Amino acid sequence: MTRRLILIRHAKSSWDVPVRNDHARTLNDRGRRAATALGTWLRREGYVPGAILSSSSERTRETAARLGFDVPSEYTNALYHAGPRRMRAALNGATASCVLMLGHNPGIAEFADLLVDKHPNHPRFLDYPTGATLVVDFPIESWEKVELGTGHVVDFVIPRELSE
Repeated sequence: MTRRLILIRHAKSSWDVPVRNDHARTLNDRGRRAATALGTWLRREGYVPGAILSSSSERTRETAARLGFDVPSEYTNALYHAGPRRMRAALNGATASCVLMLGHNPGIAEFADLLVDKHPNHPRFLDYPTGATLVVDFPIESWEKVELGTGHVVDFVIPRELSE
């Protein structure tokens, strides 16, 4: 059996409202367009999640909403600026065979790097820019069995490649 993880860094956020705290930052126009384009791309490629695990921040919530998947979604403070250990712990509790996880840098870039058996041939993989999306498969029967360095990269894209 195979489990699939779609690992997305939130889309581009806005710094236009300086009174808001970091957790409350929303997406800017570019981020909104990117999140919608990512959702379209995921569906077109057949990468459809059965569940979403996300940071509780406003920008990850808005990214998830604009992706357009009507699936069970969990928004948790534990994933807000989480590192790889907390991200893995959250994933261990998942039950869907395909999980979409939304988070923040630097943790999400570190997690992506640690998960895969081989990096994709992409110059932006290690810095994981906003909207970066990794699709990775694991030869496991449950998320509790996920091991670092065992994920096989299926796809990797950044929003800039989906527009223009």
